[in-house]
Amino acid sequence: MLATSCLASAQEAYTPTPESLKARTWFEDAKFGMFIHWGVYSVLGDGEWIMETRPINRTDYAKLPNFFNPIKFDPAAWVALAKAAGMKYITITSKHHDGFAMFDSKLTDWNVVARTPYGKDVIGMLAAQCHKQGIKLFVYYSQLDWHSEDYFPRGRTGHRTGRPDSGNWDAYLNFMDGQLRELLTTYGELGGVWFDGMWDKPDADWHLARTYGLIHQLQPQALIGSNHHRTPFPGEDFQMFEKDLPGGHTQSFNTEQGVSALPRETCETMNNSWGFNITDDRYKSTADLIRYLVRAAGRNANFLLNVGPMPNGEIQPEFVQRLTEVGKWTKQFGESIYGTRGGPVEAGPWGVTTERGSTVYVHVLDWNQAVLALAGIPRGVRSAKLLRDGSSVEFSAVKEGLVLRVPEAQSEEVDRVIALELEPAK
Repeated sequence: MLATSCLASAQEAYTPTPESLKARTWFEDAKFGMFIHWGVYSVLGDGEWIMETRPINRTDYAKLPNFFNPIKFDPAAWVALAKAAGMKYITITSKHHDGFAMFDSKLTDWNVVARTPYGKDVIGMLAAQCHKQGIKLFVYYSQLDWHSEDYFPRGRTGHRTGRPDSGNWDAYLNFMDGQLRELLTTYGELGGVWFDGMWDKPDADWHLARTYGLIHQLQPQALIGSNHHRTPFPGEDFQMFEKDLPGGHTQSFNTEQGVSALPRETCETMNNSWGFNITDDRYKSTADLIRYLVRAAGRNANFLLNVGPMPNGEIQPEFVQRLTEVGKWTKQFGESIYGTRGGPVEAGPWGVTTERGSTVYVHVLDWNQAVLALAGIPRGVRSAKLLRDGSSVEFSAVKEGLVLRVPEAQSEEVDRVIALELEPAK
């Protein structure tokens, strides 16, 4: 724990720039993004951790790139799908734990251009389409590396990859910063950097002040987040929660994670895998995905929803179908999500509230009673309308707050959204 404390102390002087503060506001407004886990591991169709879980040593794993030839990869279609779903940004794995770069890194030939028959810069192609279609691109970067000899001493994972029992930790950190510099100076303006893997060596000296300073220097608007499952360190611009809503503590790895005042994001899979898994058919329903988006917004968090493309470059049809259906919902009810903040009423099993200006949106997700009592509405209510058709909703003020007469749900209606217009603030 001492090393981690030193990391935090070394960065206490960090003050967000105006560019960073503006980007944070944009991020909180965006609410919905696409997560993409894609790499040579997709060839085996068993998730992104297969090098560790099977396990596969470095020599054998080095054969995988020879089979990665995604001739059906259409970055324009990927971006268009994200936009049609109502997503405002994309976060893609530029390097996962296997250390394989999905961009044209000049610091190693362990990359998609040098090692695969495809021979094209995946990150560059996607970045070009994001810029063209007006959607922000974030790059996921794994600090953990199962391929590099210099990732030493080893952490909790990566002990069976056949690397020598030696290495130069400082050299690895220099290499990591070098690849980050490549990403930040080659592909235009980025939305930010999404770090993962620090949990593998939580007490190591990661030189975070240097790395975060490099990012903020090269692109002041680029937001930094880290999936270390702890309360954010100084220098980070948003807090992420893996497969959990803020404060939920439903996963064994995040029991110590507090909720900070930074912008928040929760990430989740569409089935039960991040990378392409050919046997994973445990798909979440469209209704469940919409509920997750709404519950995240009610807790003042974005929803980063994952797809694991197939090795041929296509996003599997089960994902496309669900994203298309979610897009129909966001097109109709997006005003209750985008640009809002978590509402004044405490979230509960029944649902959540979001708010923007003098409007509070009541999202009734799971409630079968005729009336719903809400405590915490800060001012008098001028009107209440059902967002789906603009019809009026009966309400009455009581000492404890507000009582709504909830309209019956229509067939397959996921969220009964009621817009409350409040009296002007005094």
